[in-house]
Amino acid sequence: MSFPGGGLRPPSEAGAGPGVAIGVRAIPGPAARAFRLDPLVRREWRTVVGFLGPGVLFFVVLVAVPTVSTVLLSFYRLESLISTPRWVGLANYAAVLGEPRFWNALLNGIVYGAASVVLQVALGLPIALLLNLRFRGQALVRGTALVPYVIPTVVVVFIWKWMLDENIGIVNHALKLAGGTPVSWFSAPAIAMASTVLVGVWAWTPFVTITFLAALQTVNEELYEAARVDGATAGQRLRYVILPAVRPVLVIIVLLRAIWMFNKFDVIWMLTQGGPLQATEHLPVLAYRMAFGLYDVGGGAAVATINFLLLLAVVAVYFRLVRVDET
Repeated sequence: MSFPGGGLRPPSEAGAGPGVAIGVRAIPGPAARAFRLDPLVRREWRTVVGFLGPGVLFFVVLVAVPTVSTVLLSFYRLESLISTPRWVGLANYAAVLGEPRFWNALLNGIVYGAASVVLQVALGLPIALLLNLRFRGQALVRGTALVPYVIPTVVVVFIWKWMLDENIGIVNHALKLAGGTPVSWFSAPAIAMASTVLVGVWAWTPFVTITFLAALQTVNEELYEAARVDGATAGQRLRYVILPAVRPVLVIIVLLRAIWMFNKFDVIWMLTQGGPLQATEHLPVLAYRMAFGLYDVGGGAAVATINFLLLLAVVAVYFRLVRVDET
C-alpha cells in the first residue's frame, strides 16, 4: 500500500488512519489541524478573558448572587439570616402590598428621586455652560466645582447635619441674626424631605455638571460662531445648538440619576433614618428596617424585590419613550 507521498506502508501499519502514531511519531490528521487556533487568536482570547474575567467575577459575586438570594428569600418566612426558613410563597408580597406604609415609602421615593434629578439637571447645565467659557483660572474653578462630589458621603452628611442643626447649626444662627426663627430642618415632617433633597443636590450636582461639560466641549466652535453671525439670541443658541449637542448625555444622565437617587440609602438613613413620622422613609429604608429592625427578613426581601422590578419597568418604559442616539 502506497503512502500519499509515494513509497510503501509497512504491513503492520496498513490499518493506521490519519493522525495515528507510527512508531514514535504522530501524524496530525485534518480534524486536529482544523481545530488548532492561530497563536494570534489565542493571544486575543487571553486578552479578552483577562479584561472581562475580573468584571464578570465581581458582577456575579456582588450583584447576581445577592439579587437571586434576595428574590429567593422573599418567598420564605424567617426572622434572621440564620433562622430556619419556612416557605410561604407570595404571602410576603401580599402582606407588603397591603400595608399603607409601603405605598407611603413608594411615594416618598418618587418625590425624592424626581426632585433630586430635576434640581441636579436644572443646576448642572447652567454651571456647565459657565465652566465652558474661557477665563483666567478656568482649570482651578473646574477642579473646585468637583469637590462636593469627591467628598465621602459620610463626611457630607455630618457637615450638613452640623450646619442645619436646630440649636448649634450655622444656618439657624444666620437666621437668628437676620431676625428669623430657627427651623427644625430634619425634625419637622414638612421640611425633612426638602432637607434631604438639598443635601443630595449639593453632593451630586457636580457629577451632572462635569458630564454636561464634557458634552459641551464636543460642540464645534464654528456652530456657535455661525449662530452669532445669523443673529441668534442666547435662548436660540441654547435651543438649537447646545441642547441638541447634550441631548444624548441628558437622556442617560436623567435615567442614571433617577435610578441612583431612587435607590439612595446612605444619605437618608444617616440624616433622618426615614423619619420623622416616616416622612423620608422610602423603599430601601423600609426594606432595611423590616429585615433588620422588625426581624422580618422575608418581608424586607419582598420590598427589595418589588423595588428592583419597579426600576426594571421604569427603565423599559423610559427607553421605549425616549430614543437614545448612538452618538
